[in-house]
Amino acid sequence: MGRTTRISQTKLAKDLGVSQALVSMVLNGRRENISPETYQRIWDHAFNLGYTPRGMKLNQSPVETARRQVGFILRAGLNLHTQGSYFSHVLHGLHSALAEKGYATVFLGSEDNLTVPRLRQFFHAGHALKGVTILGQVNDAFLQQVRQFSTRIVAVSARHPGLCHSVLGNEPQAISSLVTHLVNLGHRRIGWIGGNAGLGRHEARHQAYLNALSAAGIKADSRYEIRQKQGDRAEGADAVYELRPFMKRKDFPTAFITYNQQMAHGAVSTFKREGRDVPGDISIAAADYSSLAHEEKPTLTAAGCDAESLGRAAARLMLDTQENEEGSYLDLTLASTLFLGETSGPIRNRTSAATRS
Repeated sequence: MGRTTRISQTKLAKDLGVSQALVSMVLNGRRENISPETYQRIWDHAFNLGYTPRGMKLNQSPVETARRQVGFILRAGLNLHTQGSYFSHVLHGLHSALAEKGYATVFLGSEDNLTVPRLRQFFHAGHALKGVTILGQVNDAFLQQVRQFSTRIVAVSARHPGLCHSVLGNEPQAISSLVTHLVNLGHRRIGWIGGNAGLGRHEARHQAYLNALSAAGIKADSRYEIRQKQGDRAEGADAVYELRPFMKRKDFPTAFITYNQQMAHGAVSTFKREGRDVPGDISIAAADYSSLAHEEKPTLTAAGCDAESLGRAAARLMLDTQENEEGSYLDLTLASTLFLGETSGPIRNRTSAATRS
C-alpha cells in the first residue's frame, strides 16, 4: 500500500470554495454563525478524504457524518507497512465498495497494539462509526473487547461463530480444484507447504488438502508437509530448505501446494536456486488468489476467491445488516476460481533431477 498523501485545510477550503479560516473553525467544533449545511459539508469532505489531524474535534462532528465511516483492524502480526499483499487487495476491495456508497475507511490499528483506551478514542460520544471490519483471524478475547464498542463487526478470512458476521472464500473448493488439476497432469505425490500454522485459516486449508488427496485416492505423506509460523516469501523459501535433505529420494513429491501466493513465490525461487526446474521438475500451486498471481513471472497456478471480491462482500455485509439483529450473524462463503499459471505442468521423468548434486 502506498504512502497516504497529506490533506491540508487549505486543500479542503479550495475544494469547497470556502476560506481556510472557516474550515479551521468547523473542524475545531465551532458552530456559531455557521449554517448547518456548510458545517455538515465541510465535515463530510474532511472525513471522505481521511483528514484527521491532531486537534480536530471529532466529538463535534455531525453524527450522520461519523456514521459514514467503517473502521478496519488487522490481525496480530500485521500492520499497514508490513501486511502481505493478500490483505492489501482485500482492503482495496473494501475501501472501493464503501466509497461507492459514500463511506470512508478508517484504520483503527492491529490486534497486538489496539488497546481498550485507544478504542475509546474512536468510539467516544458523537463519533460512533458504522462498524468494524477485521482482516484475518483474531483472538476471541480481543474480539469481545471490540464488541464492547460495536456489535456490527465483519470478519474477513476468519469465522467467529456467535460473535460476528464473516466472509470467506470456499477453501475446500479451491484446494480440491488444485489437487484435481495436479492429478490430471499426472502427479500422485503432492506435498504441502503451510504458513501461519495454528491459525484457523491454515488449519482449514490443510484439512481441505488432506480431504482432496483422499478423494483422489492419494495417501498423504507427513514427511512432506511443512508448517511455518508465518506465511510470507521468506517462509516459502525456508520450507524448501527444510525439504532439501529429502530431494534425492525417489518418493519426493513432484508437486507442492502452498498455503498462499507469497509462499509459492518464495518456494519457486528457492527450488530454482536448488537446481530444480519449475514446473519441469516440481509443480507449485497456491491456495489463494489475487491479481498478484499473474502480475509476476512466472505466473502462479492458484485457486481461491479473489481477494478484492472478499473486501467488497465485507462492505456489502457491513452496510446491509441491521443493528437490531443482535445475536444473528451471517457467514458468507464466496465461490473460488482456478487460475492456471506457469508454475504447474505435466509430470515427467525425475531421474535426472534426483541425481543432481
